[in-house]
Amino acid sequence: MINEAVSISDLPTVKGRYSENAPLGAVGWFRTGGCAEVLYKPANKEDLAQFVNECPKHIPVTVMGVLSNTIIRDGGLKGVVVRLGRDFARIEDLGDQVISAGAVALDINVALKSAQFEIGGLEFLSGIPGSIGGALRMNAGAYGSETKDVLIEAEYMNRSGELITATPDEMKMSYRHSEAPADTIFLGGKFQGYKSSTAEIEKRISEIKSRRSASQPIKSKTGGSTFANPSCEELTKAGLSDELRVWQLIDQVGGRGLTIGGAQMSEKHCNFMINRGTATAQDLEDLGEEIRRRVQEQTGIMLRWEIRRVGVALNEG
Repeated sequence: MINEAVSISDLPTVKGRYSENAPLGAVGWFRTGGCAEVLYKPANKEDLAQFVNECPKHIPVTVMGVLSNTIIRDGGLKGVVVRLGRDFARIEDLGDQVISAGAVALDINVALKSAQFEIGGLEFLSGIPGSIGGALRMNAGAYGSETKDVLIEAEYMNRSGELITATPDEMKMSYRHSEAPADTIFLGGKFQGYKSSTAEIEKRISEIKSRRSASQPIKSKTGGSTFANPSCEELTKAGLSDELRVWQLIDQVGGRGLTIGGAQMSEKHCNFMINRGTATAQDLEDLGEEIRRRVQEQTGIMLRWEIRRVGVALNEG
């Protein structure tokens, strides 16, 4: 982070749009948190490349998608926040059951388009809240499938503005994790499916929708799963069944319905945090840390955040 405030005059001239002190929390799925010091919406890929190449390297650059699984801390984000627009949301059928999807294409829209294209194997994306960029960053998954299972290659841009393609192996994608560089800006990816019928794909998507509605607080202000499931090795080392899921650990330590300020672990699915209407970002983060403390204290397992937490707390200034 930097100490001095950043203004538009410090940044390169672009075709896209800059906004100072732009609200982020208000548009995130938790509906709470601070502002971006400067928000930049690039006009296209070339505009973005010019920006990252010419932006002074001491200025922090943070990339945001649809803010589905992100807590924007109450003090906001220093530097520049990049939010990609419609030019990065395209979904195309490339033939041979391959789909190209931009980083801000919603996961569910990719699944729905795959039904139109009669390409099966991507239905699980309909159960993931968020966009393709986030799915690539964290190897998002649901209902027995992960992004790496269907990904042919991802396209991203580095801080010099260079375009790079990488396979799942090259990014060392594993459970809810990839080793793509932290300053990587994902632009999209190519995904391999298989020949199917629109009716079969839509049936599977409908089943996933029903399962989500029955088990998750999808109508609440939430960000999806809060913590990743511990590995079998972690559970075995702690003397626990390797079939335990993270929600069961949270339930065992009294986490279901636990409330701090306006934040609550959902009664419906206790690995989901919800904003009851008045939660600050600090409430949400404090609640998550309390759950982590309890689980570690009682089981020896330190839960790993699946929710991204960015920015500065108010008490950090």
